[in-house]
Amino acid sequence: MTHAATPKLGAYAGLAALGLLGALATRRPELVVLAAPFALSAALGLLLARRPQLDATVELAVDRALEGDELELRVQLQADAGAERVEVLLELPRELVVEDGYNPVLLRLRDGERRDLLFRVRCTRWGGFRVGRIYVRASDAFGLFRHETVLDRRVPLKVYPAEESVRNLLRPLETQVFSGNHVARQKGEGIEFADLRPFVPGDRIRRVNWRASARRGELWVNEHHAERNADVVILLDSFAEVRRGDRTTLDPALRAAASLAARYLRQKDRVGFVAFGGFLNWLLPSTGTSQLYRIVDAMLDTQIVLSYAWKDIDTVPRRTLPPQALVLALTPLLDERSQAALLDLRGRGFDLVVIEISPLSFLSTPEGELAELGHRLWRLRREAVRGRFERAGIPVAVWGDESSLAAALEEVSTYRRQARAVHA
Repeated sequence: MTHAATPKLGAYAGLAALGLLGALATRRPELVVLAAPFALSAALGLLLARRPQLDATVELAVDRALEGDELELRVQLQADAGAERVEVLLELPRELVVEDGYNPVLLRLRDGERRDLLFRVRCTRWGGFRVGRIYVRASDAFGLFRHETVLDRRVPLKVYPAEESVRNLLRPLETQVFSGNHVARQKGEGIEFADLRPFVPGDRIRRVNWRASARRGELWVNEHHAERNADVVILLDSFAEVRRGDRTTLDPALRAAASLAARYLRQKDRVGFVAFGGFLNWLLPSTGTSQLYRIVDAMLDTQIVLSYAWKDIDTVPRRTLPPQALVLALTPLLDERSQAALLDLRGRGFDLVVIEISPLSFLSTPEGELAELGHRLWRLRREAVRGRFERAGIPVAVWGDESSLAAALEEVSTYRRQARAVHA
């Protein structure tokens, strides 16, 4: 702890000195009586002053939470040498708000006393944090001396984006060879009926369709579609964002990415992640709960980094984008480099879907004729970009405050069904 004399001690000593000097100068002893209490207070303060010895530990009920969750944070103070007045301030990032408990806290600590301070903290935004820097200010009984220190007892806390409600996931156009929950185009072992064919030696008896066999006078068997898994790559555009206050287009993009990754992993698909922008971050497709934690941890490191370097999709390692993968691109469609990269992906034959994170709700209302004209031109340019994607066979779903992620995914599914009907 740092040790510092407060202005109060200096004032007492100064008044005592002035009183004594005045008594000597004027030869009036009553001035000594007036100065005596100040001198006595200063002397007692110096005599009784000692340096407090305080330490602290910080404990979190959980080290992982979701946006909107509340968690308990415990600060345990240990006083080897206490103090009459102790002020404790727990430093928290603005994304963490104290809902229950006082911060700072004023208390008294005796020698050898241990005190627990409980804080109920609400996580208002995703991110990776280190919580537990404590500012302590201790004073003696007379308030003459003050001791200040900073105890760095930070512990890690990861706040994951909240999941969006998703009813139905997008079905990939192509599946892989491993078993899963997607109905493949190929015929094989499965439960989804595909066709009927005549019985051949080697067919299993349980596959015989007895009703069709009775009508046709010979054995016929059922054929089924195989059930396979898929490769899904979530591509997050981190070239640019629109920000208004604490809100940014990156927040809904990360919530959508976390929700889609969790849902696809639950149905045994391999899921990968690519943050494509000012800096590049990627994870190879894999399965399991551990992959979900790896993806979400990688999302927490995603930042919008301003860069003027032109990047194309060749900067992404080839193994990150396996052939026949379903690529779900989450983008605000603000940067030409991301648009060119997405068109390049489609040109290489990837099953690409673009979910546009609409920035309209983050923009202020244009004021004046010139501002309104500029706003209209900007929206027309975005419509032209969407039309370019659709002409390339890339479905684009717009997700904003007026719609939900589930509605955006259903819009893509409808587009795909209509496209298949036209081609058929």
